[in-house]
Amino acid sequence: MKTGIDTRYFLIFCFSLFASATIAAQELQPYIQEALQNNPNIQAFETRYAIAEEKVKEAQWLPNTEFSAGYFVGKPQTRVGAQRARFSAKQMLPWFGTISTRKKYATSRAETDYMDYVIAKRKLALAVSQSYYNLYGIKAQQAVLEKNIQLLKTYETLALTAVEVNTTSAVDVLRIQIRQNELQQRKEVLEEAFQAAQVGFNNLLNRNDNTAVVVPAFAFIPEKDPLLLDSIQVNPELLRYDTMYASVQQAEALNQKQSAPRWGVGIDVVPVEALPAFSFIYRDLDLSANGKDVIMPMVSLSVPLFNKRYASKTKQNKLRMQEISLQKMERQNGLEAALAKAVAQRNEARIAFTTQTKNLQQAKDAEQILMKNYETASVDFNELLDIQELQLKFQYQQIGSIQQYFTQAAIINYLIEQ
Repeated sequence: MKTGIDTRYFLIFCFSLFASATIAAQELQPYIQEALQNNPNIQAFETRYAIAEEKVKEAQWLPNTEFSAGYFVGKPQTRVGAQRARFSAKQMLPWFGTISTRKKYATSRAETDYMDYVIAKRKLALAVSQSYYNLYGIKAQQAVLEKNIQLLKTYETLALTAVEVNTTSAVDVLRIQIRQNELQQRKEVLEEAFQAAQVGFNNLLNRNDNTAVVVPAFAFIPEKDPLLLDSIQVNPELLRYDTMYASVQQAEALNQKQSAPRWGVGIDVVPVEALPAFSFIYRDLDLSANGKDVIMPMVSLSVPLFNKRYASKTKQNKLRMQEISLQKMERQNGLEAALAKAVAQRNEARIAFTTQTKNLQQAKDAEQILMKNYETASVDFNELLDIQELQLKFQYQQIGSIQQYFTQAAIINYLIEQ
């Protein structure tokens, strides 16, 4: 029986990749811990588990002790005196071992509730991580836009200078300014998106909606992926089926005990009123028995001779165990498919990031070539804006790849990390 948090099943995320190449795991982990402490859904699961623990104590019950009393109105006369009343006490008892079996069954039910609690915590940690990476993506896009806006201001200065020396048209200046306005609009839209996403993140932590969330503006995919050493079998969603199966086994053991006879002990006491002494002249009675109360210990036995419900419960339990086994198989297949998909998408993110990094570098090289032309001749601002648009596109794609990489890594951790 667990009395607290069992570390064997305490399955939460611990992101320990290189600090210079991750999205500040040291900043994410405190948020996860805060969510686990404050989230009302987790607290509800804790309460449910506490109730299950109390049910283990409740399992050690006995049937009510029966007391009865009666008064003889007519006072029945016996050879040793009149009976005045009747008092009884009776205690039925379950078959030997029933109470301990009932306790084991309640414990197994508590184990299942505990696994629900662990799963809820693990899912919350995943939700916090995914929300955090979403905030990172928005923040990184904002930083990229700001950088490109500043770059366009540089282009604007160059264009204005070129207009003064008649090497370009004022139309190019206006085109650059229009481009700045577009990027500024996108930046402001992203700020609204960040505020909304921040509210969702804070709700997971059950704190004020406007609490600031610290996320990095830049991150990189690590050079190597962590080794996948653990198995899908450690996932609490599968372990829960094991506890459910064990619970049904205990339910059947309890059913067998309950189908056994019940027995009881009790006592009857009948007070007897003493006869007058002259009554013994005509009777061959022992004077010492006169008025002696009747005390009768009793033993009772309750046998379910014509009750088929226990046999029916046995059949139900066998079918239930079969159902749980099939459900576990189905869920295991689903988790394995999810793991394969997450690994593939994480690998796709790495491939895309590598390609985007090469493309971004080539776009920067092209920009440098155009800028060098400005020193010796006129610059084609249309081409420069096209190159700038390509850079922004590749930077956005890089951010998306990084976000996808760490999101899929969080899913992988949810599925296999112990």
